[in-house]
Amino acid sequence: MTYTCMHRCLEEMIDRIPPLFLEQLNGGISLLEEEKPDEQLSDVYILGEYLDQPYGLGSLIVLYYGSFAATLAGEPESVWKKELWETLLHELRHHVEALAGMGDLQAEDEARFEAWFKEGEAK
Repeated sequence: MTYTCMHRCLEEMIDRIPPLFLEQLNGGISLLEEEKPDEQLSDVYILGEYLDQPYGLGSLIVLYYGSFAATLAGEPESVWKKELWETLLHELRHHVEALAGMGDLQAEDEARFEAWFKEGEAK
């Protein structure tokens, strides 16, 4: 899937999200062309991230096209769309939980990364 096609799909997906869930996401949702490798786990890419008040600029979601391309190369468009939708909803959940003062998903993510890290050390 090309960057342009993915951007168009992302815009369509955002239009399907109820506005209530996008409130206070004043930095919006961005799709960057770059990839973002994980700093600790080799061969793992960050597909997206929720940034809560970086530099006091507001909350935003950033998705990394290059990371999708690195992990989904050769996959059909349907797989890309499914992964994009799941990633968007995952990052949006971070936003909603941050507004509610909760961190359940953050704890789940940290446990998942810890397990991956331990698995990598065992190999």
